[in-house]
Amino acid sequence: MQDIQDFKAFAEDGTSVASPQPDKMAKKLGFTNLRLLYLRKTYNKMKKTGLLFTLLFVSVMASAQTKTGTIDADYILSQMPEITNVNKGLEEYNTELQADLQKNIDSYEGLVGDYQENNTSFTDEQKKQKETEIIGLENEIKGFRQKASVMLQMKRNELTKPLYEKIDAAMRKVIAAEGYTHILNAGGNSLAFASEEYDITLKVMKEMGISAPAPAPAPAQGTE
Repeated sequence: MQDIQDFKAFAEDGTSVASPQPDKMAKKLGFTNLRLLYLRKTYNKMKKTGLLFTLLFVSVMASAQTKTGTIDADYILSQMPEITNVNKGLEEYNTELQADLQKNIDSYEGLVGDYQENNTSFTDEQKKQKETEIIGLENEIKGFRQKASVMLQMKRNELTKPLYEKIDAAMRKVIAAEGYTHILNAGGNSLAFASEEYDITLKVMKEMGISAPAPAPAPAQGTE
C-alpha cells in the first residue's frame, strides 16, 4: 500500500519513466524500473476506471432528473368551443379578400375592353398610358392572388393566438403538477414514436374543462 502511495506522488509529479529521474527515484523507493512501469500502468488504469464510473454516475443522475412528455396542441385547439368563431372570422376575411380581388378584376376587364374598342382613336401617348395601366393592374392581380394564402394564414395566427395562450397556461399547470422538464409537440406526425403514457394532451384538456370526444365504435365484423 505504501508503495502505491509513494508511486502515486511520483506519477502525479509528471515524471516519465523514460526520463533521467527514474533511476534515482527507483533507488529512493527501492523499486526496479520494471516495477515502476508496472505500478504506473496500474495507477493510470485505476484513474481511467474512476473517470468512467464518474461519467456513468452523472449520466444516470441526468436521466433521473429528466421527464419528457408530448402534447398535441392542434388537436386541443380543434376541440375548443372558440374555434367556431375563429373559422367564422376566417370565412369573413376570405370573403373580403375575394371582394377586393373581384374589384381589381372588374377594373382590369374594363380597361382591356376600353382599349380594344377605342385604341384606333388613341394617340400614341394615350396608347402607351393605357397599356401601362393594364399591365400594372394585371401584375397587381397576380401578386394579390399569390399573397392571399399568406394573408389568410396571418389572420388565422391572429385569431388563434389567444387560444394557444390558454392552452399554454393549462399546459404549464400540468407540467408543474407532474414534474415534466421537456414537452414536445406531437401534432402533424412530427414524432417517429411517442408513448401514450407520457402524453399530456387529455390532461391539459381536462385542466381547460374540455371533454374529449368518445372514440368511434369499432366496425362490426361480418360472419362468414
